[in-house]
Amino acid sequence: MARNNVIANRYEVIQHIGQGGMADVFRAVDTILNREVAIKILRSDLNTDEISILRFEREAQAATALAHPNIVEIYDVGDYKGHHYIVMEYVPGKTLKQVIRNRAPLLNEEAIDIMKQLTAATAEAHSRGIIHRDIKPQNVIVKADGSVKILDFGIATAKGSMQLTQANNVMGSVHYLAPELAKGETASPQSDIYALGIVLYEMLSGDVPFKADQAVQVALKHMKEPMPSVKKMNPNVPQSVENIILKATMKDPVHRYRNCNEMYNDLLTCLDPTRKDELPIIVPSIKKTIVTPEEKKPAVARPINSSQSEAVTHNKEKVEKKGNNITTYILAAVILAIVAIGTFFTLLLNGIISFGPKMVTVPNVVGMTREEAESILIENNLILSSNINYELTTNVEKGKIIHMEPSAFSEVEAESYVTVNISTGKGVVADDFVAMNASVKEIQDYIVEHPEKYTNVNVTYKEEENATVTPGIIFRQEVLEANQLFNPETITNLTLVYSKYPSTIIPADIIGKPIGDAVAQLEAQGLVALTSPIDSSGFSDEELEKLTYGVVIRVEPNVGEEYIQREDNYILLFYY
Repeated sequence: MARNNVIANRYEVIQHIGQGGMADVFRAVDTILNREVAIKILRSDLNTDEISILRFEREAQAATALAHPNIVEIYDVGDYKGHHYIVMEYVPGKTLKQVIRNRAPLLNEEAIDIMKQLTAATAEAHSRGIIHRDIKPQNVIVKADGSVKILDFGIATAKGSMQLTQANNVMGSVHYLAPELAKGETASPQSDIYALGIVLYEMLSGDVPFKADQAVQVALKHMKEPMPSVKKMNPNVPQSVENIILKATMKDPVHRYRNCNEMYNDLLTCLDPTRKDELPIIVPSIKKTIVTPEEKKPAVARPINSSQSEAVTHNKEKVEKKGNNITTYILAAVILAIVAIGTFFTLLLNGIISFGPKMVTVPNVVGMTREEAESILIENNLILSSNINYELTTNVEKGKIIHMEPSAFSEVEAESYVTVNISTGKGVVADDFVAMNASVKEIQDYIVEHPEKYTNVNVTYKEEENATVTPGIIFRQEVLEANQLFNPETITNLTLVYSKYPSTIIPADIIGKPIGDAVAQLEAQGLVALTSPIDSSGFSDEELEKLTYGVVIRVEPNVGEEYIQREDNYILLFYY
């Protein structure tokens, strides 16, 4: 049977799963090795762009040279009908960026576990002389078991190779760009270490440290502004972990970790109780102290002349006169103190001053964006908590606040934290496939008929013994549960478990048995049997006399073969 959407007569494209600046990514099946793969295909408009083609080829070369459990494996590269493509390992899961958006800040343990995997993978690349140059959460896939895979070596460079930069443009994502790269300097392992530090900050705070309207403004902040404290955003972060971020993101590469192995070893122990009271590391000042020539000159002692001697005598007389006025000063001080005490108690009794906490009214920030809410809260002497909860809704657009605590218009102490829930978009409700009481085939047809919901849902079917459920009927739903809200625009996994179909071996003794008895025998085993008479109209009289009528002559499938009774399967019995 001919197949559609087949690349190089081997890779059958199943689904479009992503798009980047250079290429489209598809889920496909390698029809030779019978395994799922991901295919990255260079966009048509870039097929004549030498820089894009070189970047694309470099990604394949760089990743092919690497073998590490936390780096996506490259299987094949090629050119099909003028389209450059890379075939790689298909990794089901979410990008780290999606994980951060959905539930940041991550727990310290989870963030450190992810960072250890990323650091180990980057160390392997560095040991091969390959610098990634574009480490960011969007280029990290998080699998269901918590393991991660780095992908997209499209702007990776090998030591000594050409830098893929364009005029007035620094390749890579500016929010994770090391200061030296922003200045146009050569990439180094410390550049990747800087990006790793920014990724760790984002996992624990929920946002990148430097933001601005334009990329060049963000780059300037990387070069000039000190790294914000992640502990202020997330008080649960221990100092030992903040120290890792600070050391990885030093402005001068010389002050960062010497290599990823050194950073990895620091990650191994950062959550140990012995490091609980670790002191903050000292971050070198960005500004240099300038000493003027006058400040450098040493002080020189000078002799006292006669006029200076007369001044000393005059000052001595003034001190003696001053002593006579001490009584007057003391009396004035007592009078002032009495007046101050009286004024204080008058203000206290009238409520103008108090010893209790200052109270403020919480403004309503529901329906605002995070930035809008933060600005309003600051104006009202309140603080937006970094512990933001993200969730899908049925009717609130992405990025808008849907709930706040404490509630709007309540009275709280000044400087209190306000926690908010933010919509990650308008979700749809998953169907209750168990309640449908439908077969696997019926469910497959239903999912195909509802692409608005299930285009990005990876459905896995599992069979399981269940004596109380009709074979082939779905009786359990996993991962994406019934009536659960989910985002139809992101990859979601769904597992449907159905009652196992009966399996049997077509019995040999059925041949020669009366057709009615054979049908009864098979139906007693829960099997579906149909009969088909064999046309004997072309036989001679002699041949007809030799035929045995009304008994099983032949069976499909053949006797001795395994047969699974699905709803659309049957055993066909042939007879004269």
